Amino acid sequence: MGNNGKAPAEKTAKPADDAASAAEDYLEQRRAMVEEQIRERGVAAPRVLAALLVVPRHLFVPDDCVAGAYSDQPLPIGEGQTISQPYMVAVMTEALELSGSERVLEVGTGSGYQAAVLSLLAAEVYTVESHASLALAARQRLAQLGYANVHVHSGDGTMGLPEAAPFDAIVVTAAAPRTPPPLVEQLAEGGRLVIPVGQADQQELLQVRKTAGQITSRALHYCRFVPLVGRYAWRNPNE
Repeated sequence: MGNNGKAPAEKTAKPADDAASAAEDYLEQRRAMVEEQIRERGVAAPRVLAALLVVPRHLFVPDDCVAGAYSDQPLPIGEGQTISQPYMVAVMTEALELSGSERVLEVGTGSGYQAAVLSLLAAEVYTVESHASLALAARQRLAQLGYANVHVHSGDGTMGLPEAAPFDAIVVTAAAPRTPPPLVEQLAEGGRLVIPVGQADQQELLQVRKTAGQITSRALHYCRFVPLVGRYAWRNPNE
């Protein structure tokens, strides 16, 4: 028995080989996602594209959705919420115009994917989720993956996060009937707020800017997001 009864070396190394192969496969899927779904549709900010190439989206979706993690569509994550379509994540992130030094507020943590992307583009990310179970899961997931500059809070995101304000940029990942006033108030001078506004069947993605105390806005895209629930949005998804 030349191997003294031990399993061949290639068999003991197989799990590591499988993990490396899977990692390369997911990287290829991210490359295709960035090129075909995002860059080819007009998102050009190099830092945004680089962040989307790095963040492992498949780790932010439920196990039964992993096969479609890099597909061109939103996916359910529980509590009636979704992880946004990759293209919309890219568009919203680009519209924040981040340079790396900002304090960012995200309203609607969901699975934590958008926060992970933002963490690579800003100094500090504060994110608020109205569903306590999603907030807890996202906090644990982000910590395990090493996104140390993301701070997850559970509560009414339409109220913002006064204790951490002002914010250089704010992104809202659910649709409101109008821009919540507390978010405008917590926006720093020169800051950008990106939010989908409208009714359930038709919304516009707006970029709101505060300049010399004045608020201006411009429409970026038509879109469709789940309803934003809270004091300054919908009281419940059916209202």
